[in-house]
Amino acid sequence: MMEPTIGDRMPAEPIASEKIAFERKVFFLDLKENQRGRFMKITEDVGGRRDSLMLPSGAFKEFLQALERLVEFEGKL
Repeated sequence: MMEPTIGDRMPAEPIASEKIAFERKVFFLDLKENQRGRFMKITEDVGGRRDSLMLPSGAFKEFLQALERLVEFEGKL
């Protein structure tokens, strides 16, 4: 069977995934791609209730830098 190309990839099929479980929450980070480009879908699952946000790949670096600043700040509290 032939592997799908990037243009053939279905929106539901992640390119890569990570899962983080903490206390009662589970976070799913899925790298995906659609016609508009690559993005990360971040989903929080709490007892079966899910909320998601989509982060365009162009914002990854800025998002990571902001997260690092907050982690550093919280560590000083």
